[in-house]
Amino acid sequence: MKWPAKRSFSGPARWDPFEEIRRTQERLNQLFEDFIPMEEWGGGKVYTPAVDIKEEEDKLLVTTDLPGINKEDVVVNLKEDMLEISAKSSKEKESEEEGYLRRERAYTQFYRAVRLPSSVREEGSTAKMENGVLTISLPKLKIEAPKKKIEIE
Repeated sequence: MKWPAKRSFSGPARWDPFEEIRRTQERLNQLFEDFIPMEEWGGGKVYTPAVDIKEEEDKLLVTTDLPGINKEDVVVNLKEDMLEISAKSSKEKESEEEGYLRRERAYTQFYRAVRLPSSVREEGSTAKMENGVLTISLPKLKIEAPKKKIEIE
């Protein structure tokens, strides 16, 4: 039996609980970023929520989740075949305990632009926000081909 070569170090590596916590936090951050996609935009994080588009006979239904956002903070723009959804929300919390004053602020921003699969009309479009879910109904634009009359000889 051959013994391994002697190592020249002062002793066994010490377990660092703070390093373990840091690595666990990094893994959790990566998990959340995979679950809730975010992009760096203007120096801050912007959530890019998933969007579902359902095509019906006469309209498109677009739904997206915007948790914790009030309908007053949501802006929906329609530019030709592009739908833009953006939302900003800020919350401020202040508490005072035993002479300590604590003030915390939280900012949440959502942005998503999607190309629509068919042409839609702005007139008759509706948007509804219920329990953190935004539903947008966009009537399809009916393009009728011009009739060409053929003269009989």
